[in-house]
Amino acid sequence: MGEVIGIDLGGTAIKLGRFTEDGSCSQSLSVATPQPATPAAVLGVMADAIRQLDPDRQCLAIGVGTPGPADAAGRVAKVAINLAGWRDVPLADWLEEKTKRPAVLANDANCAGLGEAWLGAGRNFRNLIMLTLGTGVGGAIIIDGKLFVGYTGAAGELGLITLDLYGPECNSGNRGSLEQFVSVQGIRRRMGCEPAELGHMAQVGNRQALEFWEAYGHQLGAGLASLIYVLGPEAIIIGGGVAASAEFFFPATLAEIERRVLPVCRPDLQLLRAELGNSAGIAGAAKLAWQLVRVDQQQPNC
Repeated sequence: MGEVIGIDLGGTAIKLGRFTEDGSCSQSLSVATPQPATPAAVLGVMADAIRQLDPDRQCLAIGVGTPGPADAAGRVAKVAINLAGWRDVPLADWLEEKTKRPAVLANDANCAGLGEAWLGAGRNFRNLIMLTLGTGVGGAIIIDGKLFVGYTGAAGELGLITLDLYGPECNSGNRGSLEQFVSVQGIRRRMGCEPAELGHMAQVGNRQALEFWEAYGHQLGAGLASLIYVLGPEAIIIGGGVAASAEFFFPATLAEIERRVLPVCRPDLQLLRAELGNSAGIAGAAKLAWQLVRVDQQQPNC
């Protein structure tokens, strides 16, 4: 049975895994991201790690999740957040030259969503969205089982939709984006403590924490309502560190969705926690690689 390699490129670690087409991971590896993480340095470390993971060159293709948008064709890392010197880096071409295997790229949040759709909480659905509630808010859109990245490759920035016209400024240039209210940074700004601390407080019945999570759920639900009207998903998957407290905000999130969204636009809608944790990124990158393999196999031979 053939295998592909999925890679999750992060600011501190590069994670790799070998995956069969049914989603089994036969081997995984994590190596430190070089510092400074220039494109050339990352390419060298990544190529060495691929050789360790696949010394006999048996794997059919390589998928990579990068911390920033890729172009629509999955060839170029347009920007990589927190990595030095990354702008319009043709990483797929470089990897193909180094490894002699086809390669494809996508944003890391997109890969996490694709991984959950393949092997995690979204495996029973063909149309879903995923939000990762972390330092920022990442997103992914899966339509008919495939990742949707839009004309430019940058679609799926779900955390940047506007929630409050006059709200806090966002690094994107927007004001009052959903990210400013439901990200870790937004929680710190409003409450002066970490989400994990608020979760522990809620566990022991602290009223202030419970009230915060209820308000948080309503804000998240209001943002999701806009996405539901546009995308009509079967399921919404919530991941990232803040999702550890989902039990305290999911009821309010669902109530807000029910209040704002017509029933005909949300039949049997499921709100679910992500299941794959930190392995979602490499799984989604591997799924991208398998999709690339299937496309290549369907091309006519000249």
